Amino acid sequence: MAHTYIHNGTLIDGNGGDPVANAAVLIEDNVIQAVGSQDQVKKPQGEVNEIDAQGGFIMPGMIDTHVHIMFEGLNLMEHMLNPFSLSFYNSIHFMRKTLDAGVTSVRDAGGADLGTKVAVEKGLVDGPRLQISISVVSTTGGHVDFWMRSGIKFELLVPHPGRPDGQCDGVEEVRKKVREILRAGADIIKVCSTGGVGSPTDHPEFTQYCEEELRVMVEEANFRKGLKVMSHAQGSEGIKTAVRAGIHSIEHGIFLDDEAIELMLKNGTYLVPTLLAPVSVIDQADSVPPWALEKAKATVDDHRMSIEKAHKAGVKIAMGTDAGVMPHGTNLRELGLMCDIGMTPMESIVATTKTAAECLGWDNLGTLESDKLADLIISKTDPIADIRSLENNDNIPVVMKDGKLVKG
Repeated sequence: MAHTYIHNGTLIDGNGGDPVANAAVLIEDNVIQAVGSQDQVKKPQGEVNEIDAQGGFIMPGMIDTHVHIMFEGLNLMEHMLNPFSLSFYNSIHFMRKTLDAGVTSVRDAGGADLGTKVAVEKGLVDGPRLQISISVVSTTGGHVDFWMRSGIKFELLVPHPGRPDGQCDGVEEVRKKVREILRAGADIIKVCSTGGVGSPTDHPEFTQYCEEELRVMVEEANFRKGLKVMSHAQGSEGIKTAVRAGIHSIEHGIFLDDEAIELMLKNGTYLVPTLLAPVSVIDQADSVPPWALEKAKATVDDHRMSIEKAHKAGVKIAMGTDAGVMPHGTNLRELGLMCDIGMTPMESIVATTKTAAECLGWDNLGTLESDKLADLIISKTDPIADIRSLENNDNIPVVMKDGKLVKG
């Protein structure tokens, strides 16, 4: 039984309340035992691992609910020339960068297979806690169908025994495909109910899959002890179809209209904005496909306005970035973008901790409270005064995951 005592810092516990000065956190093995002011939480007797926060800010480990840990960037030529297995070795580097950014848990929205998750759990590689969707379910001609009009088809996520091909059409194909992906070890099903920015033959406003097909996905996932479905959904009609079908979270939400927002509020649907995704495509103008750059430029302002409207209406927002589209380790740029659309710094932190954990269904994470798992970070800077200071990984000198220091 080992104790860790963190002190001499300001506590931001993830619940959204006022920060607590001169705070302390007491951890036993990998579980938080007590949190509060140093007057309330005393260092125990005996051998204790003591961490001096040096006047920094003690916060929960950050959670990114939408990443792709198996690739980075949309340079299709580079992806085509890389050997198949290189992506697995690259993912080790990407996961390390994610931890260094203070992100201790992620939901992988397509790419990571069960072996990647188990490698992290066994300690073979350093990485964030993973919830995995493995494959991306898409229609023929849909968002992850990279068929080119030359007749050549490019696979960004090459199918293999642990990652089934996600393309399917019609109710019965959809049912079988979801069962294959669940068999492979998925924790959640990822579907594209609209087109997107990166795909060559569709548009974000194109609706893909009817309500009946989406309901089958929700039904099949629910058979597996209540697993959920997340949906890449950008156009308003596709968003509404997904919400009516019982989809758990809407990813991106570029063209939310009033009816879609009302449906999300009524159904308790989460919104994962990924404001960073189109911004990052524009940042990488020299290496992304021309169709992706064109669509990113055309939608980035609509995206911001849509998320702003959803936030004002009270839709539950969980932080997600689409990391992989942009470099891993830059995840916390999303918090500044969320503040740009009207969220306060504290609201953006709650979206990245408490609400993100709720979206993932992990009630033992997301806040610094007794009986929660000891995932936390220490920031040298005050994120309430300067939320963008978290974008600099050097400002996060200490990262703890499951009671163990993984940085610092």
